[in-house]
Amino acid sequence: MQDDEILGYWAERIRAATAEERPLRIRGSGTKDWYGQALNGEILDTRAYRGIVSYDPAELVMTARCGTPLTEVEAALAEHNQMLAFEPPHFGRSATLGGCIAAGIAGPRRSSAGAPRDFVLGVTMMDGRGETLRFGGQVVKNVAGYDVSRLMAGSLGTLGLMLDVSIKVLPLPVAETTLKFDMNGTDAVRKLNEWCGRPLPITASAWRNGTLAVRLSGAENGVKTARNTIGGEVVDAVEAERFWAGLREQTDPFFATIPPRSALWRLALPSVTEPLQLPGAQLMEWGGSQRWWITDTDAQTVRISAKQAGGHATIFRAGREFDRSAGVFTPLPAPIMRIHRGLKAAFDPARIFNRGRLYADF
Repeated sequence: MQDDEILGYWAERIRAATAEERPLRIRGSGTKDWYGQALNGEILDTRAYRGIVSYDPAELVMTARCGTPLTEVEAALAEHNQMLAFEPPHFGRSATLGGCIAAGIAGPRRSSAGAPRDFVLGVTMMDGRGETLRFGGQVVKNVAGYDVSRLMAGSLGTLGLMLDVSIKVLPLPVAETTLKFDMNGTDAVRKLNEWCGRPLPITASAWRNGTLAVRLSGAENGVKTARNTIGGEVVDAVEAERFWAGLREQTDPFFATIPPRSALWRLALPSVTEPLQLPGAQLMEWGGSQRWWITDTDAQTVRISAKQAGGHATIFRAGREFDRSAGVFTPLPAPIMRIHRGLKAAFDPARIFNRGRLYADF
């Protein structure tokens, strides 16, 4: 099918589904089907609509269709020594750009570069009426007023069908070095907060099992100076790449086994929060602000612990016997939920898109 035929077919399906209040499940390759709550409705497969629409390395902007494989996007950027700075995880070789933005998940570089939403400049989407809408543009100065395009990042397809997205890209660092230190979790949190408060080119950090790893990226002289300033043992480049990729894709041994009655929780906490004294394995990233925790502790206890520390908790993955009835995502305060419902009603009045994926009644 030609592009116009694909869009026409999708519009017809959406209008029919809206008329019948029948749910549609927007889906690329399904590498993130496990993320979020219910998977409801007939699959609307986005992979037929693919390809890089435009790419201007000089302007650091790329526009690509939703079904474009993430590997294709990254390969095109690599030819010009550029990258998606938020280091999106793939969770599978067939991951698509649309799925990457819809999930809104970032990798190890998040604390220094930003989240996916920070790089979205513009979006073309199809709403629940089958109408094509365009928001934002291809340069930062076009993004004025209420930034609707960035709402698509992390929405898990609940607002509409993303057709294409314009994203800001960045140059690859000239130099990169990973250092490791032997220290306990409390000392790691304190050191990371000390270092991150100084002009050091730290682009990733992770602590687990008594070892802190820190990645430095940037100009040769800047990386060399920072390495001499903070010390530590230099990690072999191949081993370092394998380590950071393992964290990004969750192929690292820490994530290998989630017992049937346990869950992998992602806690977002103030970076100064010391390691929580709770049962289960813990791993810290992003300068201490992201904590991974594998535990069979009930959801209410986990969320109370996170709230008391000034953050919130999300069930990232769960064992087959874990009770998800408390919801994957932390319930929103009533005023914020009213805003979410208003946006949902504006874009998807019949609630056909990815029904229940974010919240059970959303």
